[in-house]
Parts: sequence; structure tokens; C-alpha cells
Amino acid sequence: MNHPLDRPVWNALTGPQAHLARGGPAAWRIDPAYGPFAAARDDGAEAQAALAELVCAAGGAEVWLVEPAEWAAPPGTRVARTAPLAQMVAEHPAPPLPDDVVDRLGEADATAMTALAEATQPGPWGPQTRRYGQFYGLRDGARLAAMAGERMRPGHGFAEVSGVCTWPEYRGQGMAGRLIRQVMAGFVARGDTPFLHSYAGNAAAIGLYQSLGFVIRREMVVTMLVAD
Repeated sequence: MNHPLDRPVWNALTGPQAHLARGGPAAWRIDPAYGPFAAARDDGAEAQAALAELVCAAGGAEVWLVEPAEWAAPPGTRVARTAPLAQMVAEHPAPPLPDDVVDRLGEADATAMTALAEATQPGPWGPQTRRYGQFYGLRDGARLAAMAGERMRPGHGFAEVSGVCTWPEYRGQGMAGRLIRQVMAGFVARGDTPFLHSYAGNAAAIGLYQSLGFVIRREMVVTMLVAD
């Protein structure tokens, strides 16, 4: 496995996002304020022991590994759950709609962003998740109705679209697509190819992503570990 997306978390935490990594050379996890993601160097005994230390230090919280296959639980931990993922890449992403206007979100929007993410569960969200990179939003008056932004940067010109969510009463209006287009335009401007992960069974989401230029690159699995 030589492609940077084959091990996105490991490559992010040992590459462009190393400043967010906590742990040591055999296993890293992202700063917990940003999310639950972690990765071990390999499945050898040393790396598995280092990963177990990170999991046990999480205080009962899940630690997520995104890998090509389910990750075996190191001694002292157990698999809480797993889920198949579709990893998708947009080599030719759809551009923003002509004259479309979306808001750049910032620190003043932190409370509204967290409320939206916690209500709709687009994926792991922590106190600092909004600081992975630029997020964009659409409003109904003063209310944040939908948002999307970025997460992992595994290096070699890839960046992950993430945090895509819409309050239920605003769904079906094309907001998610508009926001993803804007996020991808920012990636393209700095030379990054967009990618993302979707739960493999979410046909509606995968269909939306395909309409925006994404194609399925490979199957992945998220393994959630907890201390035993």
C-alpha cells in the first residue's frame, strides 16, 4: 500500500497534520479535541502496544482507525464496533455554481456549528474540529442551516471533504451540494484533490457525491476501539 489514501490517518499524522499528532513513532492519535482518529505504524507487537496505550488513555472514549480492513484489537482493548466505508475521490470536481454565494464560517459560528454537527451526526465532531480548515455555511436569516468543510490532509495533494450536514427541515434544497462545491474549489485552488469517506450503505449520500464528480476509489473500514 503506497498510495497516501490507503492509510489516510497515518499519513496525515506523520505528514501535513503532524502538529496535531499525539503519541510516538509506533502509534499516533489526533489531538482529542479534533476527533477520535488514530493509527499504528503496523500490526506488529510494538505498534499494537503503543496503540493500546493511546486507546486506554482515552478514558473509555472510542478511538477510530480508518484502514483498508478491520483492525485487530491490541491486548487490553476491544472492538466496540466497525463500519464499512466507501472512499471516494474527485479527480474532476464540480465547480461552484455560477454566482453562488456561501458564507465562510469562523470562530463566531462555533456554537452554531457544534449544535448542527451534534444534531445531525455527520461524523466525529470535537471542540476543535472546525479548525481543521475552512468551513462554509448557508443560513436562513441568522440561523446556520447547513455546513461543510475539511478534515484529513494525508499529503501528496489530497484533502478530505467532511462535516457535511444540514438541519432536517432544510434538506432537499441542494445546500449540501453547493457547499461541497465550494469546499472543493478551495482545495483545487491550493493544488489538492478532494476525497471523502461515506458509510458504504448510505446510497443517497454516495449518489450526491457521484453527481459532484466523486468516484469510489476503494473500500475501507472504520474500527472503533475502546479500553477493555
